[in-house]
Amino acid sequence: MKKNMGSVDKLIRLIVAAIFIALYLLGVVSGTLGIVLLALAGIFILTSLISFCPLYLPFGISTAPKEKK
Repeated sequence: MKKNMGSVDKLIRLIVAAIFIALYLLGVVSGTLGIVLLALAGIFILTSLISFCPLYLPFGISTAPKEKK
């Protein structure tokens, strides 16, 4: 699995995940929407930790720095 996420992309995902979790824990969102946001937060955290986003593959997107040869 080749890394396709840069550090800025990972940081943004972690911040958004933290916001989603805070919204749920503070009771701003609940029910189905709360569960969906928690699931998205989990996905954002996981993809940030492994530096790979499967949705980037079909579109050929990569925010990772170019490798020097």
